[in-house]
Amino acid sequence: MSVLLTGIGELTTNDPTRDGLLGLVEDAAVVVEGSTIAWVGPAAEAPAADTAYDAGGRAVVPGWVDSHSHLVFAGDRAQEFAARMTGTPYSAGGIRTTVAATRAATDEKLTSHVARLVAEMRAQGTTTIEIKSGYGLSVHDEARSLAVARQFTDETTFLGAHVVPSGTTPADYVELVTGPMLKAAAPHARWIDVFCEDGAFDVDQARTILAAGTDNGLRGRLHANQLTYGGGVQLAAELGLVAVDHCTYLSDDDVSALADSGTIATLLPGVEFSTRHPYVDARRLLDAGVRVALASDCNPGSCFTSSMAFCIALAVRDMGMSPAEAVHAATATGASALDRDDVGVLAVGKRADLVLLDAPSYVHLAYRPGVPLVASVWQGGRPVVPVA
Repeated sequence: MSVLLTGIGELTTNDPTRDGLLGLVEDAAVVVEGSTIAWVGPAAEAPAADTAYDAGGRAVVPGWVDSHSHLVFAGDRAQEFAARMTGTPYSAGGIRTTVAATRAATDEKLTSHVARLVAEMRAQGTTTIEIKSGYGLSVHDEARSLAVARQFTDETTFLGAHVVPSGTTPADYVELVTGPMLKAAAPHARWIDVFCEDGAFDVDQARTILAAGTDNGLRGRLHANQLTYGGGVQLAAELGLVAVDHCTYLSDDDVSALADSGTIATLLPGVEFSTRHPYVDARRLLDAGVRVALASDCNPGSCFTSSMAFCIALAVRDMGMSPAEAVHAATATGASALDRDDVGVLAVGKRADLVLLDAPSYVHLAYRPGVPLVASVWQGGRPVVPVA
C-alpha cells in the first residue's frame, strides 16, 4: 500500500541533488511504498496514493542515525557521575565496574534492558542504531552481548578491546581478543572496534586487533583521542577507516590526516557534557574539510543519554556547528559513518525512516533544547511512535 504524507511545512531531505546542505523542500509531500520512499517534492505536485496522512504543517527530518552506542550492560554508575560533577576526573577504569554487573546479568535481563533503551531512542527519533559489546570482556560474555545486540540492529560492533580486564596481562588479553574471542564474536558482528587510549590499548595493539578483525571479515572502527592526545586518529586515517570516534584532543596533524584520508570524525558531545572534558571544535574540523558525524555514545559511564536532539543542541551551542550542520551530521553523515546510503536521506529509493517534529523547522531542535519535539516517528514506512 502506498501512503501520501502531505501537509509537511518544511522537509529536510539531505538529498545532494537539491539546493543547500539539507536539501530543504517547503510545503512538501512524500509518497511511501512499502518500506521505501517513492516520491518527494512540493505537495501541489504530489501523485495519488492509496491513503494519505496529514503532517499538519510540521517539519519532517530523516530519522536519526546513531552510529555509536553501548547499550548491552547491567548496573548503574550514577555515583561515578556525581563524583565527576564535584571534581573527580573520568578514567577508563570505571568500565570494569560495568563489566562485573554485566557478567552477572542473565541474557533475559540484558535483552530487556536493551529493548528499553532502544524504545527510548526510537521515541526520540532514532531509527538506525549501532550497538557495541565491550562490557563482557570474556569469550562467552562478548559473544552473548553481541547476540543480544543483533536482536535489535544489524549494526553490531565487537569491542572486546574496551579495557584489559582484571586478572590478565595486556599481551595475553590481546591474544585472547584476536583469537578465541574474535572467533566467537564475529558471527554476531559487522564491525570491530578498539578503545585506543591511555589506560586501554596503545596504537600497536589497536593495529593488531583491527587487522585480526579484517581477516575475519569485520570492518574497522576506533575510539581515539578521547582522554588525551595520542596516535589513534592517525592510525584510523592511515588504515582508511570509515570513521574514528571521540576526537576530543586533536593536533593540526590529526586534522590534516582526517581531511586527507576522508575518515569521518564522529563527535560525541554528550560525553564532554558528562565528563567535563573540553568540547571538540567542530568548526575547525569542518573548515578543514573533515566530514563530521554526531552520535550519542549512550553508555552507563561517560554518557548516559539516549537523546540525539540533545547532542545536536550541544553541538550547536558548544562546538561551533550551525543547526543545519548538526542535523546533517546526525543523519546523513551518521549514515556514512556506518557505510550506509539507504538511511539518513529522504529521497526516492531510500528507506522511509522519518521524524515529524512539533515545530515549523529543524532549527527548533537547537532553538528549544530539552523540549520533546517529536510528534511521530516512521520506521520502514510505518508509524512506530506513536504505535499505529
